[in-house]
Amino acid sequence: MTSLPVEQTWMVLVDLLTDLKKKDMEIPSGLNKDIQLAKTTINFYKVNPTDPERMKEIKRINDLLNSVQDTLLTLADTISDDYVEGWVEKLQKAAMGDQIYDIPDKKPRFVAGAPSGFSMVRLTFKKPISEERLVDIAEYHNIILEFEEDNVLMIYGSKENIQKSLKELSSFFNEQLLE
Repeated sequence: MTSLPVEQTWMVLVDLLTDLKKKDMEIPSGLNKDIQLAKTTINFYKVNPTDPERMKEIKRINDLLNSVQDTLLTLADTISDDYVEGWVEKLQKAAMGDQIYDIPDKKPRFVAGAPSGFSMVRLTFKKPISEERLVDIAEYHNIILEFEEDNVLMIYGSKENIQKSLKELSSFFNEQLLE
């Protein structure tokens, strides 16, 4: 499915939010939640745009995006006129249906071959991670690790064992954040 103008607007707003954070701007609490809710609602709508119940979500999506946009542009305006004008231009192009960002067409995938009675978790790292570093964690917590891709890890095991292993695996995410 092609990208909707609201998705492009959402992407511009996420990019603006990220840029403002890099500039050490104080972001109002609740704004991240509104952006996440907008994306979730957009995805819900995209499942079946012809469904009357899903059509009702268009107003909610627009209200959320407008609220976020107003807040972010007010913050951007404190930086400079040129800065805010650049973002307004991007938002106008997005509203007109221009594609500003490539949005990958990701569809949820069912994982075939998961052992019966096992829970499963999929982790995606920013960068590939070495399998050797994970072997001890797998053995200690009695879980099965399988690489779907170099940076995508599948974990199988009991729910309790997976939860314990995730606590140790969190250090890998922290390392990648600090790089």
